[in-house]
Amino acid sequence: MPTFSYTAKTTDGQSVRGVLSADNQSAALRMLDEKALFPVSISEGAVASGRSLLGRPKGVKLRHLSVFYGQLADLLRAGVPLLRALDVLSRQKGRPVLTGVLKQLREDVSGGQSLADALSKHPHIFKELHVAMVAAGERGGFLEEVLARIGGFVERQDELRNKLFGSMIYPCVLVLGGMGVVTFMMTYIVPRIRPFIENRGPQPVLTIALFGLCDFFTHTWAVLAGLVGLALVAGSLYVRSPRGRRTWDQFSLRAPLLGPLMTIVCVCRFCRILGTLLQNGVPILQALRISRGSAGNAVLAEAIDSAAESVREGETLAEPLAASGLFPPEIIDMVAVAEESNNLEAVLVQIADANEARTARTIDLGVRLVEPVLLVIIAGMVLLIALGLLTPILSGSMGRLG
Repeated sequence: MPTFSYTAKTTDGQSVRGVLSADNQSAALRMLDEKALFPVSISEGAVASGRSLLGRPKGVKLRHLSVFYGQLADLLRAGVPLLRALDVLSRQKGRPVLTGVLKQLREDVSGGQSLADALSKHPHIFKELHVAMVAAGERGGFLEEVLARIGGFVERQDELRNKLFGSMIYPCVLVLGGMGVVTFMMTYIVPRIRPFIENRGPQPVLTIALFGLCDFFTHTWAVLAGLVGLALVAGSLYVRSPRGRRTWDQFSLRAPLLGPLMTIVCVCRFCRILGTLLQNGVPILQALRISRGSAGNAVLAEAIDSAAESVREGETLAEPLAASGLFPPEIIDMVAVAEESNNLEAVLVQIADANEARTARTIDLGVRLVEPVLLVIIAGMVLLIALGLLTPILSGSMGRLG
């Protein structure tokens, strides 16, 4: 039965929002009339909990989603029926967006839909991967285990994202602080000291270059800001196009230093999701179709599509992946051995675990190396500005002393 979200007025003029299930929009209007509500707006399948400033449905934080999956799994393990479990979770406070979605899930499930079908109506919150795993769990009778596994998977995603953001805070503060110091010196300090230096006669090359750079930024900063903004907008629009997206993805995999790191990150994400789907009973062709998008790279997705075609024709998975040249040889060897031993799903998760831990250590080391490099660069820029200002002053003073 379709689900409708509505905004209506009560008899005393108060605005209320909610969700209901009805055969069609006319039936939904009749139900509102029976409740003495005057409809302001009503739409099918919309999230009643709100939208963003851009008009898109609001998302749910990963930690809230992880908690939801874990709590639902615990309730089902304790013997609580699915409808009652959803009703209990939908009455929790502090998560308005998720609460509104849970009310719609309960309405859909009470109307005879499966949990997977109800989740699929909210793709901005529940990813295709989650829906496929839930569908497999409902078919196989192990829904509680699947929900707990999804909760752990989402929690791990949240931890990795928070760790990455936390690692980048200090370097970003260094960059912004350094840019602020250099901008202050070039726009405030240098113009005030410059007249005294120019009155002393010829200046050293470093001072001339410093004054020229100061004039350049002072007179053309608006043009530069406009050009930079235009370049960013043009680059963003190009990357959003299919051709630009593929070009950027190809460059990210082949870029020096960062290319191998980006490759292993995408490969690990693909291996983990494919292995998780296979562990939960999803057929390999359907699992490959779902996991191709999880890689986050168009070039890698094309290689996975080719591998899926080969598997459909009866070939192994390792051969087409190796032919793409994107997967590291050691991972290909592990996949090939796993296929021979009929243990592919477990090995794929092991590949993701081992390489993600190694990648996390590499990223942490790289961030630690970036911090002193940024400090040296900022200190060097400040030193050059100071030398450009102090050299003519010191040379003039030494000349008078001589």
